[in-house]
Amino acid sequence: MLQLLEVAKSYRDGDGSSIDALAGVDLDVAGGEMVALYGPSGSGKTTLLSIIAAVLQPDRGQVLVDGVDVGRLTRREIDHYRRQVLGYITQTPDLFPGVPIAAQAPSKLFARGLPPREAIEQVTPLLERLGLGKRLRHTPEQLSAGERQRVAIARALAPGPRLVVADEPTAALDTRRSRTVLELLRELCAERDVALLLATHDERAAGYADRAIALVDGHLRAHDPDTAETR
Repeated sequence: MLQLLEVAKSYRDGDGSSIDALAGVDLDVAGGEMVALYGPSGSGKTTLLSIIAAVLQPDRGQVLVDGVDVGRLTRREIDHYRRQVLGYITQTPDLFPGVPIAAQAPSKLFARGLPPREAIEQVTPLLERLGLGKRLRHTPEQLSAGERQRVAIARALAPGPRLVVADEPTAALDTRRSRTVLELLRELCAERDVALLLATHDERAAGYADRAIALVDGHLRAHDPDTAETR
């Protein structure tokens, strides 16, 4: 589903020297597979996800999603890719204040031109599955951090994406809420045959992933969650 081929990205430091955020990254993620990507802040995790989301262009290499080179998409094709193929979950959900979650979760369906009532009806079973059935009329201000993150999951999955990338989705959550979010992400993506790449610095995420890898000095390395070592 997702294939990265020699993806590289460098930045200039304050003294003008070059820093390799990504130094020729290769990775394959299959449909229905959950892969946990480890690395401390500044290791390049967000850079990698931004390239996959076509927010950034790599200096070299390819990002293939279902065999399509994301780097060669036109602006219109990128909009379609983000709207229908990709689901992006961030650390802090970008929800509209004062708007009930039943009208926020189907935002990508609205963008497709689906009538509001039909879009809300389509996403409601997913919100219920995520434990938000009694919160449909609630606004973000009335929800806990874990509930807001579940709204973000619903919004990402509502259009039926083929690929989901999640950037530190449990960073602001306690252990119980983190477990709930990770379990739901794994179950929903497996059921829908969605490829899931989860960037995190949380060791607990490894227990929910099919594979755990680490981003070290711009390179991917196998990560052993039992020993917390990278090799």
